[in-house]
Amino acid sequence: MIFNRKNTLIQGFAALMLVLALTGSGCSKKQKADEGTDVAADANLLGDSDSGKAGGLQTINFPYDSFTLTSEAKAKLKANADMLKDKVTVKVQIEGHCDQRGGIQYNIALGEKRANAVKSYMEELGVAADRITTISYGKERVLDARESEDAYAKNRRANFVITAR
Repeated sequence: MIFNRKNTLIQGFAALMLVLALTGSGCSKKQKADEGTDVAADANLLGDSDSGKAGGLQTINFPYDSFTLTSEAKAKLKANADMLKDKVTVKVQIEGHCDQRGGIQYNIALGEKRANAVKSYMEELGVAADRITTISYGKERVLDARESEDAYAKNRRANFVITAR
């Protein structure tokens, strides 16, 4: 009797999994973005600035142990703000990152300062604050794991992730 109940449970579970798999496969229709454009047409808005797939938004790099925006960073942020002003429904998350040196807590705080510095400047350039969120990953998500000055420089950054179109 127990064997039969176990078989029935296994068969029921297998049937449920089959139904779920078939139901999920029917969801492949084109989705529409808020503005009525095909998501496929906005494929360049499906990633982050580190990968180059964030609609032209550029990653901002920082000097060692700093959250000060350089003139080069400000120029990139001006271009980022212009893009966001053109695409009024796009929302972004700014991720603050550090290189591998230093303690975890210190780098989380520094990454937060970097993300907030970028957000503040974007707001000064006219991007609404409610379209921007921030997060710090400290030294947990490096782009280049090598231990060299070139690699460290790549990792000291604030990148943009599109969170809504």
